[in-house]
Amino acid sequence: MPTDVPALQERFHAVIPGGSHTYAKGDDQFPESMAPYLVRGKGCRVWDTEQKEYIEYGMGLRAVTLGHAYAPVIKAAQREMLRGTANVGRPTMLELRAAEDFLETTGAGDMVKFAKNGSDVTTAAIKLARAATGRDLVACCQDHPFFSTDDWFIGTTAIRAGIPDSVRQLTLGFRYNDLGSVERLFAGHPGQIACIILEIEKETPPAPDFLPGLRRLCDQHGTVLIFDEIITGLRWHVGGAQALYGVKPDLSTWAKALGNGFSIAALTGKRELMELGGLHHQKERVFLLSTTYGAESHSLAAMRAVLATYRREPVNEHMQQVGEYLRRLVAQSIAEYHLTEHFAVLGQPQCMVYATRDADRQPSQPFRTLVLQEALRRGLLLPSLIVSYAHQPADIELTAERLHEVLGVYRKALDEGLDKYLHGRSVQPVYRARN
Repeated sequence: MPTDVPALQERFHAVIPGGSHTYAKGDDQFPESMAPYLVRGKGCRVWDTEQKEYIEYGMGLRAVTLGHAYAPVIKAAQREMLRGTANVGRPTMLELRAAEDFLETTGAGDMVKFAKNGSDVTTAAIKLARAATGRDLVACCQDHPFFSTDDWFIGTTAIRAGIPDSVRQLTLGFRYNDLGSVERLFAGHPGQIACIILEIEKETPPAPDFLPGLRRLCDQHGTVLIFDEIITGLRWHVGGAQALYGVKPDLSTWAKALGNGFSIAALTGKRELMELGGLHHQKERVFLLSTTYGAESHSLAAMRAVLATYRREPVNEHMQQVGEYLRRLVAQSIAEYHLTEHFAVLGQPQCMVYATRDADRQPSQPFRTLVLQEALRRGLLLPSLIVSYAHQPADIELTAERLHEVLGVYRKALDEGLDKYLHGRSVQPVYRARN
């Protein structure tokens, strides 16, 4: 029996503000009356309430790198759940083994503290930096869309209702790949900046001198360098993008791929900083991270299974290969339809996005909506072009065939007018929330 989607949508919005617990999954991020409600996922495919199948290219907002319901991870979590959850009265041996496993596998720090989402650990990193330096100001990259749900970051965005001006004034901005903008911050606020925080890479790779330059400036000014590896950790390299580019931060934050869909995040870094949240020092103690479910057993077991898979199998190499294959095939369609100035695939092959431009070559949300609309009709859930270990060459080829049809409609809309092909309102841009 077909699902009454409008009635289901009404039920969602009646009990959940916005109809979704994550902004990037909201109805306003999809074509009107076309957002599917999903019931399950397996590998690189998901199914909706009407059992329609989609090849997915969002992969849990980049959290799923091994594929949905990846058996070794699911089995590890199931085994641990039978031994009890996090709510025993003292630390478990699993917590120790998970911490050692993370540190040995990633090489990203001397100590680690686990939590449940990226906002927890980025905010904890900010707190550590302020405690260590005795300074209040935070500098974050203006070209990166999202760091935390907490006030220190959301106060810098357009959605800042409820955040005091005094808090908003404590966060400064700089531009990616622009060392001059960072130097000007230090010059304008001497001895006041506690930390610099940024993602190592989004769609644009770091300029050769940018990351080393940040390291040099932070050392020069006594500022803590924080790398947000929520997305890049594991997906770029088992040691994170910091290992790929050879620049070591003082602190780094990890989540997403760590659990392959299970809720696990990590703050890691230098011992002299991390230990401020511990017991073995004479300085004022930092209330770092204390979460009831930070050491939830099945999530830690899932993370250990994920790390073991990365050590054992060519996960990164596979994602890079299938991502590059998809890019090449889509490039052929772009060329055939003469869309070079209107549609582009951006980013590293394992984490690509697409850009849409209108007839005047200006960024266009309506044309993005058109792509989503036509992709959904063809069984593609395409908020981005994120691949996983589960995507195989046959999946990529099928996707490319369907995208070829989508881009054919795109070409017609450019030539004949968008209104003829776009049905309903345009999707709205959103900060890509991680929680």
